[in-house]
Amino acid sequence: MTATLDRPRPRQRSARTPVMLLALMIALVLLSLAWGGLGGWVADEHSSAASAMVTVDEPLSLDAQQLYQDVADADVTATTMFLASSQPPLASTQHYLNDIAAAGAQLSALRSAGGQNQAESAALSTLARDLPVYSGYVAEARSNYALGYPLTGGSFLQVASEEAHLDLLPAAKTVFDQRNDALAATSGQATGLPLVIVALLLAIIIGIVLYRAQRWLARRTNRMFNVGLALASLVLVISAVWLLAGFLAGRSDLNAGIADGSQPARELAQASIGVQQVRGDAVLNVISRSGDTSFQSDFTTTSRNVGPGPHSLLSAAAAAQSGDGPAAGLVAAAEREATTWYRANAEVYKLGADAEYASERDMVIGAGPGASSSAAEYNVLEPDITKAIGDDESDFRSAVSKGSNALSPLEPVVLVAALLMALCCAWGLWRRLAEYR
Repeated sequence: MTATLDRPRPRQRSARTPVMLLALMIALVLLSLAWGGLGGWVADEHSSAASAMVTVDEPLSLDAQQLYQDVADADVTATTMFLASSQPPLASTQHYLNDIAAAGAQLSALRSAGGQNQAESAALSTLARDLPVYSGYVAEARSNYALGYPLTGGSFLQVASEEAHLDLLPAAKTVFDQRNDALAATSGQATGLPLVIVALLLAIIIGIVLYRAQRWLARRTNRMFNVGLALASLVLVISAVWLLAGFLAGRSDLNAGIADGSQPARELAQASIGVQQVRGDAVLNVISRSGDTSFQSDFTTTSRNVGPGPHSLLSAAAAAQSGDGPAAGLVAAAEREATTWYRANAEVYKLGADAEYASERDMVIGAGPGASSSAAEYNVLEPDITKAIGDDESDFRSAVSKGSNALSPLEPVVLVAALLMALCCAWGLWRRLAEYR
């Protein structure tokens, strides 16, 4: 008897149904909008990161690499042109001035973007402060050489080169490393899985709620099919599959761009920095005459790191090249040229150790026989590395742009789908509510 009294009577159930329908309608509308909010935000996060890789992080990483190269080339150009003649040709002077102007432009772009952290900000400040100091020392050296005071000019030139090696180039290397880290972080954000998984879990939960709501309606209203909820379920499935498919397609392109473009380009850029370091140390060794063996020791360590050889930068870049593209050929050529250049540099240090300073200087500045000149070999090696970097960066931009294009439509698709779901849920349940008026 008690159980019979506690069981809701048909009239009581009928009275409670409109309230439950209204609560269900509100819940489904809110869940639909939540899908739009979370799914749209996830799509925007990945799309924005992919876009930033192409438009912000990759160009700034190139600026940082070019900044180092411009400073290193300016120092080598200024030093070698005065080692060759106290009255250097106009072309050499203009080459140096172009390097300084280019370095200033790269530095301005990097400072406008702002430092990623304290280390990069400090390095940029060092470059902004010391680049004019360096160019001032070179200007003093030029004036003294022009006035016929080569000893004083040489002193200023040595101070300028030490300024470049002790302050400018380490700061430029720090900026390069930080910008590469920023590019890697952005690529991780663009290709990461956790956010997409969370969005898809929400879609599954909403799908389960929609299914159970339709079953509940079928029992309460004796109607096997609710058009509004069925349409909302269909829109949910389509938008979730679209989000997943678009993300996977974009992620595939982004990963291809990183593996085949960005990664080998980064290794080649580091190899280029190593080549610049070896070249600059050889020139500084000629003008310093300190008897310090650290330059030769650094040459041995750096050349092993640059490669070719096991675990070296050039070999890693060669292994990462895709197919038989132009970059692969350039890297293979660079591996051969680096080996020849190392032999020339080893001969340079041997001449210095034997106190054959004139021959050492000639090999370094390119006044010696072309076949054995360190400068001539450098002038073959460095352009091939630079061209290979450009080809890899072009592959990177192409693949990442394709991936970004695959990701960019996902946000509006999910938002529109969420609004359609909310309207379908409201329409489907409102029709049932109208029956109780």
